Amino acid sequence: MNDLQILIDNYLEYCKSQKRLDSKTINAYRIDLRQFSEQNITQNASSITSDMLENYVATLHQKYKPKTVKRKIASLKALFHYLEYKEIITINPFNKIQLRFREPAILPKTIPLHTVETFLSAIYNQYHNTTTTYQRDCALRDVAVIELLFATGMRISELCSLKISDVNLYDRTVLIYGKGAKERIIQIGNDDVTKILNTYKNTFLTEMQKCNHFFANPNGTALSDQSVRRMIKKYTSLAGIELHITPHMFRHTFATSLLEADVDIRYIQEMLGHSSINITEIYTHVAMSKQRDILTTKHPRKNFEI
Repeated sequence: MNDLQILIDNYLEYCKSQKRLDSKTINAYRIDLRQFSEQNITQNASSITSDMLENYVATLHQKYKPKTVKRKIASLKALFHYLEYKEIITINPFNKIQLRFREPAILPKTIPLHTVETFLSAIYNQYHNTTTTYQRDCALRDVAVIELLFATGMRISELCSLKISDVNLYDRTVLIYGKGAKERIIQIGNDDVTKILNTYKNTFLTEMQKCNHFFANPNGTALSDQSVRRMIKKYTSLAGIELHITPHMFRHTFATSLLEADVDIRYIQEMLGHSSINITEIYTHVAMSKQRDILTTKHPRKNFEI
């Protein structure tokens, strides 16, 4: 059976049951592979040639940014590796293709620390000065979300998927399930963060138990990524901050701040859950304030008397 769409469905099932990939990864594969199959190149997997793949990659470059193209090619490569492994095809057409292209380095956008402070102050003010219990509870939940996001550098998807048992406020640890089903534990190092999380948990325990998620809405449903984005937009406006802030920028700011404080990059890699140090090294390009401080105070030119 060489029907391409059937093979793609079989491969996705293999990813789920054998490779145990998470649902978001499988969904990304599904989108990328469906896009390939809908190009009407051929529905016979054995008939797909290197030339066909090169032409398809060329069309991807016309539509998408290099990072997206790279991901879509990786999805295709994984499929053909599976077909070769299952002996559905005898020759892998990717073996005859050299696909090396330069991906432009996009520096991560960070939030100035004084802006983070202003942003948090706006939520705390809302929490302390609201007139209704509902508004106060929502503000409490919101400040707990941002405090944990900034305290741990976790991804927004990781934060929204936290279960009640993943957050141990007695030991001050958070168990995070990251990309590729990798687990990591992050310590909560700040007393104020632990305190607000305890207050939040005591207030929202019933709602949390309804959905078994650590972060819940007042109606007992789990907090979503989109809700967090809307919440950030709301408090950015309330605080009069002109910078467009996204959840991921708290992660970037977490990493850059630690790097500027001379924390070893390998510790930062572990805390961020990066599989490769190469991913973490992009933060070395944005730690400019630390570089400025070093060159101002340590460079020998400052001692010259001319």
